[in-house]
Amino acid sequence: MNKDQVKGRVEEAVGKVKEVAGKATGSTSTEVKGTAQKVAGKTQAAYGDAKDKAQKPG
Repeated sequence: MNKDQVKGRVEEAVGKVKEVAGKATGSTSTEVKGTAQKVAGKTQAAYGDAKDKAQKPG
């Protein structure tokens, strides 16, 4: 697992927490920020997955 994969998955988890907190408190702003952070995390993790796959022989 490379740095991009780890950072992406952490970012995704933090975004999910913010999203849930925003829903629980009724804060649309926090919910939207959490959703955006979650998507950014998924993107970074996917980049890390592709990078890892490209570096492995076979």
